[in-house]
Amino acid sequence: MISRLFRTKSIEHIIKEADQPDHRLKKTLTAWDLTALGIGAIIGTGIFVLIGTAIVGDAHRPGAGPGIILSFVLAGMTCAFAALCYAEFSTMIPVAGSAYTYSYATLGEFLAWITGWNLILEYGVACVAVAIGWSGYFNKLLRLAGIELPHWATQPPADGGVANFPAAIIVLLITIVLVIGIKESARVTGVIVCLKLAVILFFIAVGTPAVNAANWTPFLPQGFAGVGAAAAIVFFAYIGFDAISTTAEEAKNPQRDLPIGIIASLGICTVLYIAVAAVLTGLVPTAKIDIYAPVAEALSVVGFKWGAAIVAIGAVAGITSVLVVMMLGQIRVFFAMSRDHLLSPWLSTVHPRYGTPHYATILTGVAVASLAALIPIGDAADMTNIGTLFAFVLVCIGVVILRYRKPNQHRPFRLPFMPVVPVLGMLACFGLMSFLPWVTWIRFAVWTAIGIVVYMGYGLRHSKLADAPLERHTSKHSL
Repeated sequence: MISRLFRTKSIEHIIKEADQPDHRLKKTLTAWDLTALGIGAIIGTGIFVLIGTAIVGDAHRPGAGPGIILSFVLAGMTCAFAALCYAEFSTMIPVAGSAYTYSYATLGEFLAWITGWNLILEYGVACVAVAIGWSGYFNKLLRLAGIELPHWATQPPADGGVANFPAAIIVLLITIVLVIGIKESARVTGVIVCLKLAVILFFIAVGTPAVNAANWTPFLPQGFAGVGAAAAIVFFAYIGFDAISTTAEEAKNPQRDLPIGIIASLGICTVLYIAVAAVLTGLVPTAKIDIYAPVAEALSVVGFKWGAAIVAIGAVAGITSVLVVMMLGQIRVFFAMSRDHLLSPWLSTVHPRYGTPHYATILTGVAVASLAALIPIGDAADMTNIGTLFAFVLVCIGVVILRYRKPNQHRPFRLPFMPVVPVLGMLACFGLMSFLPWVTWIRFAVWTAIGIVVYMGYGLRHSKLADAPLERHTSKHSL
């Protein structure tokens, strides 16, 4: 039993599987495309919406106030450690699946399942948070146009409403598009990224002259506890960089371009986030920051209503693209795990006309739409973050195991300062996890327990490796 739980797929076998004609993906992405994809996935709800909750705080955690600047630095450093581990893995194993695939190659099938199960949590609940953020800016645009939707139709029950209908509707519309099929070129991705960057730079340029330094006092109203708690929630703003690794099979030169895309997108976004945080907290006192559309509303408060409209339009467009990418990521995780028969092959069924995994897409869309309509954005972000941080921990562990298990394996990108960087990455991830509310830990434990039950009841028996000769798939070494 133990050997079955921890059997691994060899790197050679994983790459061979990905190169089969029936599953081979077209290699079209360049370093610029990968960087644009990363920025496109990173800049969204995290900076346009969640920054408000992180600054002000809520019933479960203190706010950081102007110290949000340090929160972005802390979250960015945590992601930087994990990003370097992703860069080494993605060049060694340039196939789809991201942390799920890396865990299969290093930690064994059971921990690969746990990783994949938490990637479902990451992408699925991230979609929920992004949809809620989209709704906030959509409602802001309507108000600027003189239209006010009733409170009951835009807020979840926990906030005094019936359901967040705009959030649910946008998810269902995107689900229809994804079932029919969507062709995204590098040019379109680049245009969307340029739009997002233009909106961010516009906010910084217009807002900087109106900054009142008095609003930065006190800088740490809740001390470091506020900074840490805020870092645990704004971590959500960074998680898009790992989406780059899921496109490894489609990169023209993954050995060179994947590290560039991962590190460049993370670095650019970190600098922009710190600048936005500084301007936002300088424009508006902490108590007056709107948690639903903080960036646009800040310009309204200081008299730039036309600027608020521009930011709101850019945010709606930008967040829409993030929602598409996140839903595609969720569907891809379902598809990959189903292809390995850890989930029902039903989920990897491809539509005979549209050529899309329509069952996985519909399941994702209905689940995300339901949750987006009924839960607050803070709860959604917390669940996304704890699932992502856990996956990052496993990637950091995996890169150390593989470095010592296969020291002579070709590594186009070698992680520097081994094992210091991955150890720091693990500690930083656990540190941010410690700032998450206890209720989030309980939900995470319940989710993981459900995952273990599903694996033991289905995945263990139906896995492709279950009936295959062990030596055909595993490395020479074992845990």
